Amino acid sequence: MTTLTAERRAALGRRAQWLALATVLYNTVEAFIAISAGKIAGSVGLVGFGLDSIIEVSSGLIILWQFRHAMPESREQTAQKAMAFGFAALALFVGYEAISALVRREAPDVSWVGMLLAALSVVIMPFLSYAQRSTGRELGSGSVVADSTQTLLCTYLSVVLLVGLGLNALFGWWWADPIAALALAAVAAREGWRAWHGEGCCAVGNSGTPCSATSTVDDCCSGNVATGPERVDACADGCCSGEHSKSSTPQLVQLGRSSDA
Repeated sequence: MTTLTAERRAALGRRAQWLALATVLYNTVEAFIAISAGKIAGSVGLVGFGLDSIIEVSSGLIILWQFRHAMPESREQTAQKAMAFGFAALALFVGYEAISALVRREAPDVSWVGMLLAALSVVIMPFLSYAQRSTGRELGSGSVVADSTQTLLCTYLSVVLLVGLGLNALFGWWWADPIAALALAAVAAREGWRAWHGEGCCAVGNSGTPCSATSTVDDCCSGNVATGPERVDACADGCCSGEHSKSSTPQLVQLGRSSDA
């Protein structure tokens, strides 16, 4: 596996932050439009889509929080647990609202704004997700990869939402909207489960070599993964044990520059 230099790691850390910032900005606007249009049209699926955008905003903020630390890998587990809670909350709320809409047989109004928003996300989100995933894999960051999964999830949900809104607009199939919302809730629950059981110990040490995804708490940063003066054995979350070498001073990754912690 290719070893990352300190400069490359810093550059990837900054890229992860810029991508997270782009996610936050886009999804903030998307959430406002989706929830507003969903409330006006009485669309559970559209409101759920907006709430998912809020989850993505929180995910981006978590990544920004993580990479403002001197050792971002020490916040991997906390970051993924926080994402899992967000997904769980989304699944419970949207699932309840969708089932209620089906029981009450509530027919939403046609929302052309919602369909346009969903179509726009189908085009934009795959590119953002790809950039996040490639960055996360090179860094060996499970939380950045999880963030890319959330972004890709937005693409799938956009397609589901577009189909649901379209069927209601074209054929008056009112039940397509809550069914689309239930599909959204199911996917959110699945991703929450995966985030909760994520690879909290799959972070890159200062050697630039990612720990194995199957590593245990005791051997994540053991000598057979990263040895010599660049060995990292002092993750703040207890992932690794031992003393941190003086020659492996952590670097604080910041937007636009990096400085010593």
